[in-house]
Amino acid sequence: MVTYVILIVVVAFAFDFINGFHDSANSIATVVGTRVLSPVAAVLWAAFFNFVALFTVGTAVAKAIGKGMINLDVVTPTVILGGLSGAIIWNLITWFYGLPSSSSHALIGGYAGSAVAAAGMGAIEWGTKWIQTLVFIVLSPLIGMALGFGLMVAVMWIFHRVARGRVDRFFRGAQLASSGLFSLAHGANDAQKTMGIIVSLLVSVNTVFANETGTLRHFYVPNADHIPFWVELCAYTALSTGTLFGGWRIVHTMGSRITRLRPVGGFCAETGGALSILLATFFGIPVSTTHTITGSIVGVGATNRLSAVRWGVAGRIVWAWVLTIPAAALMAAVSYLLLSLVAPVG
Repeated sequence: MVTYVILIVVVAFAFDFINGFHDSANSIATVVGTRVLSPVAAVLWAAFFNFVALFTVGTAVAKAIGKGMINLDVVTPTVILGGLSGAIIWNLITWFYGLPSSSSHALIGGYAGSAVAAAGMGAIEWGTKWIQTLVFIVLSPLIGMALGFGLMVAVMWIFHRVARGRVDRFFRGAQLASSGLFSLAHGANDAQKTMGIIVSLLVSVNTVFANETGTLRHFYVPNADHIPFWVELCAYTALSTGTLFGGWRIVHTMGSRITRLRPVGGFCAETGGALSILLATFFGIPVSTTHTITGSIVGVGATNRLSAVRWGVAGRIVWAWVLTIPAAALMAAVSYLLLSLVAPVG
């Protein structure tokens, strides 16, 4: 059992790495698309701020995932592993096709699908956290769009008498700050989701580690109200390391195929997206950084003219959003059923 649990923790951190790899586009696509930073410099910049989030935000999102969405009485190591497997499979499929789907919703959908396969619909704790999560699937891109549009309009009004070249030079520097802020927001919200899954796992097997000594004593977690620091540290490290490897297929879609951006547009999109995500993180709401930054980019593009947004590409992205939770849930349910045939427990 101990070995099995440790293996699942490793898989969870592998998901966090893939999350960073898959979602690195969220952090760097705009700053690469505007050519403010090279791809290599951009991923280093984003990874640094992904990790800095460890020291600047709380754990409200992790606690929401850990105890607010699935009945902990039905959680077993195999349920967790099934959920992670479904999320990883969906992430890799959407990465292969260059679709910026939500790793966050893949994880939530996978966790729910695996739990339902194990214990039926009663495994879902329908309440505030599910309502917030489902509502923000719609609201997060709309909020990002509104903030991106509003910031762009404000900047255009403030700088309308300034030569375009001077505006671009100013916002090339400003975009470094906005890109860093968005990367921090990305790390703050996304790393916590994996933390919540790991805490759910460790709470479900806390009797196994209650009398352990040495290193294994750190695996004892009495309840989901406490997030061990080693879980936080490893989650942020895995996410930022994944970001270093980048998801270049998705960077192309996000950075240039939705709309063409100048540094001023990149600044407004990143700032609008970051503010939206940080607000949700403060209230413990697991949101999609992918949804939010895409909405911000669309909002910025729409200030030019509606035809500046490639709505066909945006439509494909929306379909990926709609399908993510049910697709990951289905894959996780199948994974759970297969794993339950060979797993040592649960």
